[in-house]
Amino acid sequence: MTRAQRGTLAAAVLGSAVVFLDGSVVYVALPRIGASLPATVLGTLEGQTYVGAAYMATLAAFLLLGGALGDYHGRKRVYLLGLAGFGLTSALCGLAPNLEALVLGRILQGASGALLVPGALAIISAAFAGPARARAIGLWAAATSSVVVLGPPIGGVLVEAIGWRAVFVVNVPLVLGAGLAAIRWIEESHDRTASGRFDWLGAGRAVVAVGGLTFGAIRGQEEQWQDPVAVGALALGAAAAVAFPILMAQRPHPLVPLRLFRDRTFATINLATLLIYGAFYASFLFQALFLQGTLGYSPLAAAIVGLPTGLLLVLLSTRIGSIAGRTGTRPFLVAGPTIMAVSLLWWLRVPSTSVPWLATLADPATLVPPPDVLVDPLPATIGFGIGMALLVAPLTTTVMGSVPLQNLGIGSAINNALSRVGQPLVAAAIFLFVSGSFYATLAAAIPGADPSSPALHAMFQPLNPPAPEVPPELVATAREASTQAFRLAAIVMAALCFAGAVVNAVGLSGASALPKPDVPAEGRRSEPEPPIRA
Repeated sequence: MTRAQRGTLAAAVLGSAVVFLDGSVVYVALPRIGASLPATVLGTLEGQTYVGAAYMATLAAFLLLGGALGDYHGRKRVYLLGLAGFGLTSALCGLAPNLEALVLGRILQGASGALLVPGALAIISAAFAGPARARAIGLWAAATSSVVVLGPPIGGVLVEAIGWRAVFVVNVPLVLGAGLAAIRWIEESHDRTASGRFDWLGAGRAVVAVGGLTFGAIRGQEEQWQDPVAVGALALGAAAAVAFPILMAQRPHPLVPLRLFRDRTFATINLATLLIYGAFYASFLFQALFLQGTLGYSPLAAAIVGLPTGLLLVLLSTRIGSIAGRTGTRPFLVAGPTIMAVSLLWWLRVPSTSVPWLATLADPATLVPPPDVLVDPLPATIGFGIGMALLVAPLTTTVMGSVPLQNLGIGSAINNALSRVGQPLVAAAIFLFVSGSFYATLAAAIPGADPSSPALHAMFQPLNPPAPEVPPELVATAREASTQAFRLAAIVMAALCFAGAVVNAVGLSGASALPKPDVPAEGRRSEPEPPIRA
């Protein structure tokens, strides 16, 4: 590897790593964000849900478009634009004066990140060839996966030591370093076969569909379905979702080529991805809120509890991928999400009286967890990590084996986008269950309480501590109501994982580990693009 190649790889890894980092690091900060940021329009849990969902929605919607823009306008140019945008929007998030401004910043941050992830892989593909390219992509995947794993503990340390704003501001020096390396080492490259025809309409409709459904459902529930804006957004999102495949069938250069879904394996694995990864990312959000906002864990402790999931994923994925490549992927794609479902159901045994872990860096004695941690949350996160490790590599192998060689890039990008678009949709659905269950349980326990009362909503928010003026006996009642609501969320997420296992069991039969033969169009190179997944 030459010095220029090392510099190029460093720039690509660092720039795209911040995108994956922000997909996991923010969740551990959400309870502090909800407690410290004022909100004039949004409810606390509503805003916390948007902070995760808004980022994932725009990142997923513009991911395919971001890769196409780089191919045509220049990968280095678009990559630098994405770095500048991500740094600026990260600073805006870190300086947000209220919850509404933070949500807006996350929307823009996700759109900027969509220019970085496909751009990084395309830059690596252009700078390396043959076995060196495979090794470079492997290093990129390992580095970005490590960032996802380390995101929660990094977030816990930053929140404990500095504050939640550091979770966003830390991106600025990282992006600056990536930008300097990119200017110095990355060579400009284009795809000479790129047409310059970009499906802006398709990307926009995807944003409207996901954003409308997510915002409409969450806002509608928050306002007891009395907000016409929420109802209108929900209707608009539903209309856009129905119209999206029709548009894709009519567009000459569609954002998502529907012809790929004619393959049963490709259609099956992408439906399973939508279900399972929706539950996977939503679990980060609601688990962090439950541990900190309900049980009283410190941010660092909540991050450490979730760490086994990521570590097991990194440690086991390569070996499991190798075994699945020899024996077949279907058993792993059924067993993995089934184990994830069982692990999510383990949360049902966690009581509202579970002793919280108050780990802090200032007091080393607090780093030893109480016994309740070892028998309640920890087994759930360990089992969840085992299930994910059984799933991830075989899933990617199946996606790659279900499309022709010349479609590897677009096939992987579609699967990657679906893995992220599920989070806002699932989060919105779970918000409905959590909010409805919480206020119904609370009202039943408080004589004369109205579950739709604005005063009740002002004093109590699901999965968050009650207002300071709430009497101690009602604090315990709210804690039990939040626990019941989280159990319902765990059941929904487990059902999605189990549904994904059933989809794989029924829809997959003899999935090949090898891509289909290339059928190149006249005058077009058939060299495959690298997959987009970390």
